[in-house]
Amino acid sequence: MSKRRLSETVPSPRKTAKARAAGYRKGEETRERILNVAMKAFGEASFLAVTTRRIAEAAGTSLPTLQYYFGNKEGLYRACAEAIVERYRRHTTVAAAEAVEALKQDCQAETARAHLKAVIGALAGFLVGSKEAERWAQFVARELRDPGPAFEILYASLWRPGLELTARLIARILGSAESDPAARIQALLLISSLLAFQSGRSIALRAMQWSKIGREELAMVLSGLDAQIEAIGRNQS
Repeated sequence: MSKRRLSETVPSPRKTAKARAAGYRKGEETRERILNVAMKAFGEASFLAVTTRRIAEAAGTSLPTLQYYFGNKEGLYRACAEAIVERYRRHTTVAAAEAVEALKQDCQAETARAHLKAVIGALAGFLVGSKEAERWAQFVARELRDPGPAFEILYASLWRPGLELTARLIARILGSAESDPAARIQALLLISSLLAFQSGRSIALRAMQWSKIGREELAMVLSGLDAQIEAIGRNQS
């Protein structure tokens, strides 16, 4: 075979690399599409009621492709929870890390208050102001009402760390021990208030007479949260 014929039949390294990259992107897009469809399906119906065949069809792919990426239905369900955790961390890691470092440095009450505002602000921006959060709000709400295979993932990686950091910051503001039950209760109440604008979004929109939650609406929510945080410990005798 001539050199010319060889060059025509053997792909160049550059072409091979491009083909691999294109294949990887296509695979990631397929995986993401399946996840988004699954989050919506699992949010609308129970874990037992949803079928992987239905999800594959809605995602425009085959059942073997779904099984290739996620194994079985429980694997897909858990992957949905892990995707939520990853997106949560993407939005809140910086504020949380700075707050943890401030606590390690034995920060004063007002510094802790500023970090608490930053942490809750980042969480609110994610839960209330993020478009992607709307897609899986029902999934999270279902896990809160009726814990399933994803509950422990969400609790261990999302709810517990957020609650514990918030409680530690509140305890520092109050000048109490980090194990103070009062600080933990205030942390629960503060974080739970965000659910009114996430899983309870339709009620919040109706009550506020808003058609959506955009920048102006989010700013009002953040202002209200800041006011709550500002009031912590102010009325102590």
